[in-house]
Amino acid sequence: MPVKTWLLQGSAAACQVDVGPAREWRLTSARLKGRHIWRLFKPLMHSRFRQALLDSDARVVLLDGVGVARALLPVLKDMPQIRVVVIFHGATRLSIAARELLRGFPVSRLTLAAVSETLATSLQQTLGIPVTALRSAFDPAAFRSALLSREEARARLGLPGTGGRVFGAVGRLVSNKGFASLLEAFGRAAADHPDWRLVIVGEGPRRPALQARMAQPDLAGKVLLTGHLEDVARLYKAFDWVLIPSLDEGLGLILQEAVLAGTPVLASELAVFREQLGDTGWYAPINDEGGWSEAITRAAQVPVDKVAAAQYQALAPEEAWLSFSQTARQLISGGQ
Repeated sequence: MPVKTWLLQGSAAACQVDVGPAREWRLTSARLKGRHIWRLFKPLMHSRFRQALLDSDARVVLLDGVGVARALLPVLKDMPQIRVVVIFHGATRLSIAARELLRGFPVSRLTLAAVSETLATSLQQTLGIPVTALRSAFDPAAFRSALLSREEARARLGLPGTGGRVFGAVGRLVSNKGFASLLEAFGRAAADHPDWRLVIVGEGPRRPALQARMAQPDLAGKVLLTGHLEDVARLYKAFDWVLIPSLDEGLGLILQEAVLAGTPVLASELAVFREQLGDTGWYAPINDEGGWSEAITRAAQVPVDKVAAAQYQALAPEEAWLSFSQTARQLISGGQ
């Protein structure tokens, strides 16, 4: 079936992947949520959505997240020819209105899916309706074929090809990614190792605070904050370890990318990470600077290849990709 993409906000040019032909609605957050004066224009917005859906001859609509669901479910409820799939990517507090919206939609036409078993179970308990686990995965062959070598990746980041341990962390610079705590932990662990380096790849509102901490004497020259890099998925071989200090996650695709690249992962003690790596994972207490410092020190002393191989086997990327592909097709086709 042909796929038509709508972007309620942003532009196709800003996407990191080719989404094909896309309709850009360019709606503001206030307009989508019906805030202030835009409350008066919600019927008009819904009317435009309805006509566009009719014009597109849509049979299945995949809604990306609860925010998009809030905007479109009221329109889709009265369009019985269309089935709806809502994908949840992360833990979110569902308002009473959002719960009622989901529960009030015809069950025969609505499928809820979450990107991990952990998230699916949590949402199912909250909503009291079935939620399918669609654990996101990558095509391992395609992912690995795009990786740069260790030397190329380190050159891309401006790192020396040899020397002490290089730890990497990837994600938006926001509070729940745990980078502030990671800096403190790394400062302790690297105190007696002047050749250790921490590379943080990402951009976000916490950047000024992180930069101020990096400028302190114990971290000066030891931490590289690269900003956003569109080719970050090709650079994992630059790191000896990937650190994921998140306070919460819906799945954590960074974990999968690192393991696919053959780089071992040290992550926060979160159920969603254990779901993927089990006992082969290396875990540290959430937001615990001392615990993370000790874990980083231990990680620097073990053979990384052995850990990486065990984590790859536990993640089972080939089987995960096949399962993801099959489940996605079933969701879109209605199980046919």
